[in-house]
Amino acid sequence: MRTTFRGLIATLAISPLLASCFVSGDSSASDAADADARLRVALAIPPSQALSPYSNDATVLSKLFVAEGLTVLGEDGTAEPALAESWTRESDTTWTFELREASFQDGTEVTAESVVNALTRANDAEPKPRVLSDVTLTATAVDVDTVTLTTGSPDPVLPLRLASPALGIFSASAYRQDGTVSPVGTATGAFEITELNGRASATVDRFDDYWGGPARASGIDVTWIADGTARANALRGGDVDIAEWIPTAQAALLDESTRHEVPSVRTDGLILNTGSGVFTDAGLRASAREAVDGSALVDSVFGGYADPAQGLFGPAVPWAADHRVGLTDRAEARTTAEVRARTEGRTVRLATYTNRAELPEAATVLQQQLEQAGFTVRQDVREYSQMEADLLAGEYDALVLSRVTLLDTGDAVAYLASDYTSDGVYNIAGLADPDVDEAIRAAATESDPERRRQRIMRAEAEILRTDAVVPLVHEQVVQGIADGVEGVLLDPRERSLIDLDTRRA
Repeated sequence: MRTTFRGLIATLAISPLLASCFVSGDSSASDAADADARLRVALAIPPSQALSPYSNDATVLSKLFVAEGLTVLGEDGTAEPALAESWTRESDTTWTFELREASFQDGTEVTAESVVNALTRANDAEPKPRVLSDVTLTATAVDVDTVTLTTGSPDPVLPLRLASPALGIFSASAYRQDGTVSPVGTATGAFEITELNGRASATVDRFDDYWGGPARASGIDVTWIADGTARANALRGGDVDIAEWIPTAQAALLDESTRHEVPSVRTDGLILNTGSGVFTDAGLRASAREAVDGSALVDSVFGGYADPAQGLFGPAVPWAADHRVGLTDRAEARTTAEVRARTEGRTVRLATYTNRAELPEAATVLQQQLEQAGFTVRQDVREYSQMEADLLAGEYDALVLSRVTLLDTGDAVAYLASDYTSDGVYNIAGLADPDVDEAIRAAATESDPERRRQRIMRAEAEILRTDAVVPLVHEQVVQGIADGVEGVLLDPRERSLIDLDTRRA
């Protein structure tokens, strides 16, 4: 089994879980029993696009070990081999990847042509996957197991980018004429989706021909439970083995042995729509920033499972604090009287979603803070999949968003580019600021790791200067794992959950 970031995050589990992370291949009565056991998993956010890898659903395919890309995150956050055994950087814009021998779940072989097809489809998708928002990718087959990838501009972290869940490699049968992608029985991972029941559930079976060897569990029965209290109750009642994202209000009600806290690269922030509505006025954005106090949420809403925001990147990104840049040239906040005068007859449409139980509570606190500053606020709280299209279309003035900042590539530049550049595919803030664009471009082209981090933090300062986002808290994630379930991955980046060794003992 390859050494990957999965090995690192497994070590974040408590000691009963650690014992299962490195097991021998010897058969035993216990192993035979394991082979018949299925895992029951409750996930929080129902599919918005039938588990398309080009949507936020992509992380489900990664968490369940269904799909994989050419690379995977390594223990130190660098790229390590997955479907590609090795790679070479030929020039600033050209890389060559050598493929391993592997099969798709529909029985076809992974070849250079199939990889070219998958990556070309991702590059041409509308909208593009967030991970490709700042790069143009051209794939060419050199021979049956060699692929050349060329980028429109230098991309020193391309192997890291290719580890994104959004760039999983699927067989030709996955890609439909209407542009959709079906991961059902078409991926390469250790588990195969055999049935997808809309937004309610999925049946996932072990893929015995997985190149890394068969998984210990025979399959996974997935249920989507959007309500966090219901997920916690399902774990307590013995209906599921793993329940992700336990609400902090429910965490204390779980037995200590089933409650697992994970430091997270997730930052919650108030996104302000700079493209239309009330917050096109920089002074009103500054007033919102002055009014909002994220530290008030740490204990009252998150029950202590969070840290006050330091910026876009928190304590789980250890290099961020050392490179943080002071903010200058911010707009001056308007007085309460000015806020009321400039917003007379206008209502701030404040959105958030129910899939993370703390966010509606946080929105209520923020509404009160904004109203004290002179704004009139109306909330719209729904399940995320029901509002994503409206968010991207700029239908709201403000959004309380929980964002995994290193989800897309493990490198912060892709997150900044997708969320805050003028042509970013997840630019809910509608931000179009030339200085922000230039700062993010400068970070994207830097190949030296230390200088890249410095430029990332300069870009953070440029973004915060605009008040397009007001960071609130850096979350800690609570995962629920039933007693007797071993080998679950506790991932700060929230990409991984199930591995080859995950099983019910």
